[in-house]
Amino acid sequence: MMKESFVLDGRTVRLFGDETPEILFLQPADDGETLPPESMRECGVPFVHAAFEVKDWNRDLSPWEAPPVFGKNAFGGGAADTLAFLTERLLPELRVRLGLRDDVRLCVGGYSLAGLFALWAASRTELFDAVAAASPSVWFPGWLDYCRENPIHAKNVYLSLGDREERTKNPVMARVGDCIRETEALLRPDHAVTLEWNPGGHFQDPAGRTAKAFCRAAAL
Repeated sequence: MMKESFVLDGRTVRLFGDETPEILFLQPADDGETLPPESMRECGVPFVHAAFEVKDWNRDLSPWEAPPVFGKNAFGGGAADTLAFLTERLLPELRVRLGLRDDVRLCVGGYSLAGLFALWAASRTELFDAVAAASPSVWFPGWLDYCRENPIHAKNVYLSLGDREERTKNPVMARVGDCIRETEALLRPDHAVTLEWNPGGHFQDPAGRTAKAFCRAAAL
């Protein structure tokens, strides 16, 4: 299996996978965040996983500005800049660096706010074939209204949530269960969509859940 890293525009990009992939998994991630290789090997198709560094989670992955819902950090609405980096800088670099075929499928995904970013990104461009949204922050203020008015272009969408996540005492985040059910309902008529419930709360096995999300999305 290939494993390497490089820096592009000040962001660390970490690659793991096969020499001749059929699908490229693209994930915004904290610096040093990794997925379990043994889980990724269960995908069943040759892949490359490309995790690119996000320096400010609340700013870089939120599709629009929103007030804090926990702590004091507001959401900065910087997702458009992150998507521009992904589509205009990272993808062209990966196509050259990895010698990708033109028919390689593209799957954008991530965990929590990165999962929301993936869903939003797939509504802004037709580049992505699949979305892998593990425990996505679909409680985000305004998301459901946006989703109703802005269709997701990727045909394959995998959603997951922990079965205890909607039991939080935070009134905004407690809506996550209803929001993900409605997101699935909005997508179902026009997409191959799966909603899977994982045991536990939001912070239980995020790496394993993300790896599973990518592999499930690849199989849709």
